[in-house]
Amino acid sequence: MRFVTYVDDDGDRVGVVADGQVHALPSGVTLLDLLRAEDGLREAGERALASPSAVRPYSDVRLRAPLPTPPTVRDFMTFERHLEGVLLLGGATVPERWYEAPAFYFTNPYAVRGPHDDVPVPPGCQLFDLELEVAAVVGRTGRDVSPEAGDSYIAGYTIMNDWSARDLQFAEMEVRLGPTKGKDTATTLGPMLVTPDELQDWAAGTSYDLAMTVEINGELIGEDRLSSMAFTFGDLVAYASRGTEVRPGDVLGSGTCGGGCLAELWGRNGFDAHPPLRPGDLVTVSVEQLGALTTRITAGTDPVPIPAARRRG
Repeated sequence: MRFVTYVDDDGDRVGVVADGQVHALPSGVTLLDLLRAEDGLREAGERALASPSAVRPYSDVRLRAPLPTPPTVRDFMTFERHLEGVLLLGGATVPERWYEAPAFYFTNPYAVRGPHDDVPVPPGCQLFDLELEVAAVVGRTGRDVSPEAGDSYIAGYTIMNDWSARDLQFAEMEVRLGPTKGKDTATTLGPMLVTPDELQDWAAGTSYDLAMTVEINGELIGEDRLSSMAFTFGDLVAYASRGTEVRPGDVLGSGTCGGGCLAELWGRNGFDAHPPLRPGDLVTVSVEQLGALTTRITAGTDPVPIPAARRRG
């Protein structure tokens, strides 16, 4: 099934997409509610298709992120070609540690935006970038999950665009923390949550053989296949749950695909390869079977100055 969250007269509404129509669930039900109830997602979807509260054309609804306020968002780094290209900016190569475990960082769940939302340039940023990913959404609680069982914890998949203030990111990581403010302004999710059974015909390699593309102002910037992931989504669940829990609604980003951001172009071809994102730019990222996200970049605000630290001694 394909679930969406959209704007209705009385607030956000969840629906199931079928044959170009959105079959609405009862008012007040959220996708997170359904994920937290055992078999809630499947049963609610079947009820909505059999006896919807309302039916609206998919093209007429204003979509929100499927999970507008996920409990947590972890962002991994599983595409080797992407990492190779970005590391060239600093003259580095892929470290051996990267091959040993799927590294991730926590990003800001309050910064999640939907498919129809503009994205502002972060305060003080001059090197604004996009990152095309696929995110898995956790459907049940687990601790110390095995990689073999990891897939069974996934309720569905959605597109993720991890917007990145590269100059802020590079500066803050000099202190061996981060990325933090470099990733803090916006993460776009959508347009829908697609359950794993919808994708089984494309199962291949580490994930699914689905085309991924990035366009800026109608120009193709990069493309890859989701099956190029070096780790499986089950591996991501397993590593995220090691020594702790994953819970329903947790978002696990795949990391940027090869060719999925400007930083990779800059690493391979120099900063003249493409200008950073500016207000007015239109960014479209798409993943076969999952849909597309088109986002307009807008002007941001000026940074509020922070006094410099008092030096010891």
